[in-house]
Amino acid sequence: MYEMTKKLRVGDDVKEMIPQAVIAGLWDRLKAMRKEKLLIDSTMAIMFSDDYEDNKIFFMTLQKSGSFANEYEMAYDGPKDFLGHGTIVIIKDRPRTIQMSISDANKAEDTTDDATDEKVGSHFKSHHDC
Repeated sequence: MYEMTKKLRVGDDVKEMIPQAVIAGLWDRLKAMRKEKLLIDSTMAIMFSDDYEDNKIFFMTLQKSGSFANEYEMAYDGPKDFLGHGTIVIIKDRPRTIQMSISDANKAEDTTDDATDEKVGSHFKSHHDC
């Protein structure tokens, strides 16, 4: 699972919302998780914390419908305006590619109110502060 020799594909939706340096950091985290044998599902969700520092951001990976979660930090000193929107990145292991896209839930929220965004972000924020 997640053989890193597969083509890594980043959806246009991800490129529009997430800075390139963060996308690269997510691929690096995926590679490290594979090496650490922490990849247990062909689909992984990534949620960004609303919290950040000048030179780092925080995120959580979720597998098996959220029952397997890990928190991480990433060195990043670029713009943080992509945070605080409840954006969820999905990474899927496909037969020939590993694909990164924005969650369908985020796409559906474009047509609804922002209440869900705030719930997701604040839940992770409070969990991160523990």
